[in-house]
Amino acid sequence: MKDLTILPAIAAELPKIFEGRHLIDGVWSASVDAQTFERVSPSHGVVVSRSAKGGVRECEAAINAARRAFDTGVWSRTSGKDRATVLLRVAALIEANVDRIAVQETLESGKPITQSRGEVSGAADLWRYAASLARTMHGDSHNTLGDDMLGMVLKEPIGVVSIITPWNFPFWILSQKLPFALAAGCTVVVKPSEVTPSSTVMMGELLVEAGLPAGVCNIVLGFGAPVGSLMSTHKDVDMVTFTGSTVVGKKITQAASGTLKKVALELGGKNAQVIFPDADLEDAADAVVFGAYFNVGQCCNASSRIIVHEDIASSFVERVVALSRAVSFGDPLDPETQVGAIVTPDHNDKIDGYVKDAIAAGARLELGGHTLDVPGLGDQFYQPTILSNVSPDMPIARAEVFGPVLTVLTFRTLDEAIALTNDTSYGLSAGVWSENVHTCLEFARRAEAGTVWTNTWMDGYPELAFGGMKQSGQGREIGRYGFDEFLEVKSVVMRVGRTRAPWVKTREKSV
Repeated sequence: MKDLTILPAIAAELPKIFEGRHLIDGVWSASVDAQTFERVSPSHGVVVSRSAKGGVRECEAAINAARRAFDTGVWSRTSGKDRATVLLRVAALIEANVDRIAVQETLESGKPITQSRGEVSGAADLWRYAASLARTMHGDSHNTLGDDMLGMVLKEPIGVVSIITPWNFPFWILSQKLPFALAAGCTVVVKPSEVTPSSTVMMGELLVEAGLPAGVCNIVLGFGAPVGSLMSTHKDVDMVTFTGSTVVGKKITQAASGTLKKVALELGGKNAQVIFPDADLEDAADAVVFGAYFNVGQCCNASSRIIVHEDIASSFVERVVALSRAVSFGDPLDPETQVGAIVTPDHNDKIDGYVKDAIAAGARLELGGHTLDVPGLGDQFYQPTILSNVSPDMPIARAEVFGPVLTVLTFRTLDEAIALTNDTSYGLSAGVWSENVHTCLEFARRAEAGTVWTNTWMDGYPELAFGGMKQSGQGREIGRYGFDEFLEVKSVVMRVGRTRAPWVKTREKSV
């Protein structure tokens, strides 16, 4: 541990415990049975939020409110201009409240405060882009069907949408879904993770302040059972959009099948960065370290695998190890910290289990491999960990570890690199590093991933769709393709003039 960069606790005054309530039909309320649940900060070991614990009654009330709001047209039948105006107000309010929201998210999640600020402030751009889509949404017309026919294709909001979000990027992922659903004219019920509920409640406060009509966005706090389950099965919900684990995503798909509601899923990933000998190795190493440790590695887009050409593997790993020693682990409230706490003790143990099993199976530990004790904050942290001599069949090379753990595999040819990249049940992201544009293009075309980065990692924009192939999910988020997920397509066929020949031919009666 002495050769790692560890930042001790700083003297920071923590805010008072955040009290979270449900937002149902425009009213903030406690649970009917007055039950609550608490969140203990993974980095500071104290209670940082106390939230109303929702059940069937709260969830039913929220869904009913969303259904009424949609059916009455208070939002769904307003103009794109009016919807965009509200979304733009929300974007401005987000930027005015970055610090307050970011501190609470850091305390609940354990991520560094600089990353929380970036997540919250960056989310405003998603709202602004969604506002532009609200004003520019359009269908098609077909004026070539004949002199007497006109065809139109309309796009209409799908209806009531259940939004279920995870704990790792609670504000950002909510903003990948909510503004696009609202821009389309949908009404929603939101359930944030019980681990990081408070930033979603804060979002609700901004929506109310921005003038969103009552019932259009409802928030129910609580656990997957019964809240998430009911949101996935209720007959008055038209669509479920979920981000989280592949295991839970499969359960939601099964639960939603009873009513054949639409399901959009953004699930896990086991993402590879492939490094060729002709790459800019300095830039590649920095991107590998960023991809492995950003958000403590608790990221569906984490580059938890690197696939390195065997001619440079040894020297490249040395370079990555040296950079990893310089990454600052420690107090998430310290602006200098780059990697914070693991979200729960159980998850910390799970990460450690993967590492220990890999070492027992023959992997070589290049760095880390243990929990990390940060002075003044305890041991709910994990060391930056790098494992080489990893074989593709090891669980650590196939499972989503979701921690600051990097595995190293090697290749000889482009075909072998692509085969290793695709040798996973996931298909979220992949990356390639080479100065040869032909290598990059062939890799991008053959990699089985929803996003392929070339000579960069994890750059994203509201205009570009995000989502995965295979067991990384179905459907897309953000961009115009993500917006279309919340729309139904309706064909309208119009006859111009009374030109239709009768189908039933009448006969004159004989005398």
